[in-house]
Amino acid sequence: MVFITGLLVILIKILITIGDSVIRVLTFFLKIIKSSFGFFVYFFQNLKQRTTVLKKRSEVIIYKTKRPKTSIPRPSIAFNLSFPKLRLNLPIFRKRKRGRKPNISFFFKLKYLLAGILISFFLVFLPLISIIIFQTLPSPRELIYQEVAQTTKIYDRNGKLLYQIYANQNRTLITLSEIPINLKNATIAIEDKNFYSTPGFDIFAILRSAMADLSGEPLQGGSTITQQLIKTRLLSPERTIERKVKEIILAVWAERIYSKNQILEMYLNQVPYGGTAWGIEAAAQTYFGKNAKDLDLAESAFLAGLPQSPSIYSPYGERPLLWKTRQREVLRRMIDLGFITKDQAQKADREKLSFLPPQHILHAPHFVMYVKDLLIKKYGINMVERGGLNVITSLDLEKQRTAEKMVKEEVEAGVGLNFTNGAALITNPKNGDVLAMVGGKDYFNDTSGNFNVTTALRQPGSTIKAVTYTAALMNGFTAATVIADTPVRFDSPGAPPYIPVNYDGRFHGNLSLRESLGNSINVSAVKTLNKIGVPTMMDLAKRMGITSWGSPDQYGLAITLGAVEVKMTDMAVVFGTLANQGERVDLNPVLKITDYKGNTLEEKISTPARRVIPKEIAFIIANILSDNRARAIEFGLNSPLVIPGHNVSVKTGTTDNKRDNWTIGFTPSYLTAVWVGNNDNSPMNPTLASGITGAAPIWNKIMSNLLAGKPNEGYQPPENIVQKPCQGRNEYFVRGTESSAPCRPISRNEISPTPRP
Repeated sequence: MVFITGLLVILIKILITIGDSVIRVLTFFLKIIKSSFGFFVYFFQNLKQRTTVLKKRSEVIIYKTKRPKTSIPRPSIAFNLSFPKLRLNLPIFRKRKRGRKPNISFFFKLKYLLAGILISFFLVFLPLISIIIFQTLPSPRELIYQEVAQTTKIYDRNGKLLYQIYANQNRTLITLSEIPINLKNATIAIEDKNFYSTPGFDIFAILRSAMADLSGEPLQGGSTITQQLIKTRLLSPERTIERKVKEIILAVWAERIYSKNQILEMYLNQVPYGGTAWGIEAAAQTYFGKNAKDLDLAESAFLAGLPQSPSIYSPYGERPLLWKTRQREVLRRMIDLGFITKDQAQKADREKLSFLPPQHILHAPHFVMYVKDLLIKKYGINMVERGGLNVITSLDLEKQRTAEKMVKEEVEAGVGLNFTNGAALITNPKNGDVLAMVGGKDYFNDTSGNFNVTTALRQPGSTIKAVTYTAALMNGFTAATVIADTPVRFDSPGAPPYIPVNYDGRFHGNLSLRESLGNSINVSAVKTLNKIGVPTMMDLAKRMGITSWGSPDQYGLAITLGAVEVKMTDMAVVFGTLANQGERVDLNPVLKITDYKGNTLEEKISTPARRVIPKEIAFIIANILSDNRARAIEFGLNSPLVIPGHNVSVKTGTTDNKRDNWTIGFTPSYLTAVWVGNNDNSPMNPTLASGITGAAPIWNKIMSNLLAGKPNEGYQPPENIVQKPCQGRNEYFVRGTESSAPCRPISRNEISPTPRP
């Protein structure tokens, strides 16, 4: 801080010195001019009275006349030509008397500081910046040449085309006279109301946008139509001050070359309107199946609002009704500028627009939009929508189609259980590949079908208990540790007592940790969490892959029962960490990206992994979750959690009031997560049984299909795992902990289902 303050003081002194020196120079020249002016006035006013000029033999003889009594005072033309010794009669330049400080006011110093800043900016910095910028500027004359924008294509892992972003530039150039006046006015109203009066940029709009940005308000557009044309056609999409300066310079330059109408015509013919529509003629054909000249006011207002963000305001996007809000904003701006009347706007607002169905290829739609969002965050929307990227994803289209079919069939068959939607996610835990993503039963359903459940926040239910017991094993527990499933009450100041109950409404007495996790006993999980602490469990969950949780002081013991929302994509990483024997591998659905020239931008060659839990602990948890006998109390021996011929680790979860129902299971090579419920979070039928109905049958079908014809994969015990008879079975222990748990048979002592505080 001291160093920065010192630099600021030095900078201020330099600027004051520059201002001081420039003022001295200006004063010096002013004195010269003043003295010279006085001399010439004196000379010419007294020439007739004082001199007679005679010429003889090329000699000039000047005869002086008698000086009149009343004469103009002869001005002094003496001045100090020694610039370094120039001194002004100002307090700052007066010689300081010994022992006395100069009486210089703050405002006097401020004047020299400001002078130094202004002079330095205009005489030094601005010229240098201008030289640097002009060296890299393209010519606005390039705007007249037609440039073909590139198509971004998204493929599955086998090269099958999933989606094309702006696949074909169905662009037909038309003249400005063919464009309806309402469309021109709507575009000017929403994009640049001062278009015909600005020199290419609007200083007030730029300042307004900057102030909104600094104050944290929603971003406002500060670019004119000319600037947008320049940015779209001649410059990169980067958001930097240098690019903005270039944009303004080129906009002013372009306005010196082209008329306003020419610029507006180029803008309307060359900007993207979403999908494959480039230019207003293609947009009119894409959305309404008509020529641009036939567009009415309502259609014109809709199209004028698209260029700012075609993906967001498109009626084919994830928010298919947002265009209406944008259209109304356009109509309101047109009223404010006097382009239309309120009656005309109201009539246009009431008009129902009929959009043509999208004509492009779209497979695995939830996955494609998920990948598109990831690409936009990394490369920017302009690069994704216009840059000609070729994206090879990890998706397997055949597995995707199978999963979509199974989810849809089971959801439609589960009408009696009152769930209307389902989602599934298939990954390869070893490398983070997303093999299938079904975000809902029908993407094209009019009622929120494009809502992607796999990336949304939902309560995970008892699936999160896998994290609780993993943390317990890392903090002194073993698979044979006895946990009493008996009534318990937790009191906290200022809050009602917390009394956990089990899913089946019963208490089962003493249970081992293996049985508590296998049967998903709520009371045991809460007691375990109370012993190890919420912060311990939450810290591990975050390290294993949860990204949506806050600080531990926000949550209570109910977090182990799935009371805090998570994303399915995060849960896939969490269970994938167990599948990878303790190493976390984040999801990465992209295998390779190249640009339109074939240059590789990124490629998944090796998958980064980091160990977050010991290999021995991951093995024991995976073993418990695959133990069909350990879960027999609640699920029986023939539940949908069993895949004949394969050892599969699996955990179910159902939230309070049956709002969310999950099943997540894995082998070393495949992980499948399934959810069923309702998008509006309404409860399902109370008879829904966790692990038997709902998500489990879908999970069983998908996992059985994935493992069909493949050898059984299992986990071999790590070196530090020991096995010994304990509690009627050969139990696994981390070496050194095998003597810490009692191995005598456990007395169940089931008690009344009614909890006693």
